[in-house]
Amino acid sequence: MANLKEIRNRIASVSSTMQITSAMKMVSAAKLKKAQDAITAMRPYANKLTTLIQNLSSADTGDQKNPYTQVRPIKKVLLVAITSNRGLCGAFNANVIKAALDQAKNQYADATVEVITIGKKGGDILSKTLTVKGAHNELLDSSSYAETAALAQEIMDDFTAGHYDKVVLLYNQFKNAATQIVNIEDYLPIVYQDSNETEAGDYIYEPNQQEIVSELLPKSLKMQLFKALRDSLAGEHGARMTAMHKATDNATELRDQLKLTYNKARQAAITNEILEIVGGAEALNG
Repeated sequence: MANLKEIRNRIASVSSTMQITSAMKMVSAAKLKKAQDAITAMRPYANKLTTLIQNLSSADTGDQKNPYTQVRPIKKVLLVAITSNRGLCGAFNANVIKAALDQAKNQYADATVEVITIGKKGGDILSKTLTVKGAHNELLDSSSYAETAALAQEIMDDFTAGHYDKVVLLYNQFKNAATQIVNIEDYLPIVYQDSNETEAGDYIYEPNQQEIVSELLPKSLKMQLFKALRDSLAGEHGARMTAMHKATDNATELRDQLKLTYNKARQAAITNEILEIVGGAEALNG
């Protein structure tokens, strides 16, 4: 059994760790509320914009010459992987990294695959096995629509220039504080749904349907990337809050066990001292 000093040191160490994990949990909980409100407020607009474009584009008069809808043989693929800049958030980053590697090795094994990473953790791992075209870790700190839209425009320009035949988004979709779902979205090219699958709408087009769709498509693509970024941010804070909550509970349990061990060891030491004193007294009396 470890001596009392070693046990006291371990108790102090675990208690210090527990204070850190508890503080990180509270910080993540505060950030989660803001990020959750942001993605919750944004989703109806983004979903309605996507639905509107699908309805407008599903008609026979839809814009079939739009550069973002051109389907080509898949020879070069761009993966946009969104992770986090910091760890201590459970399997949040590992799930996206695993999905990206699976897409590269299995889904697009016959194509040339490059990656754009948003998040330092994903970039550090994916750069070891895949070609990283660019890293945009600053987007997670600023969460700026303007900066995200600039990246989306860069991706769109690369696609229309023929540098890539397909672009795929990979990120954690926020469901609740304890659950994040890895989402793999086809970003480009845009594939229109069949007219039977869309809701019919009585629209008056001004100036015309083709021009409206051509104007809305870039905005929709920028919004789609921004929504993915905000989803990932909310998921990151939720994952970290959950992970730190579990870590705090585990540290509390370990500290209690160490205290029990310490008390037993201390009691045994006191008992031994009493026995030595009694034994010495009996020897003197004898």
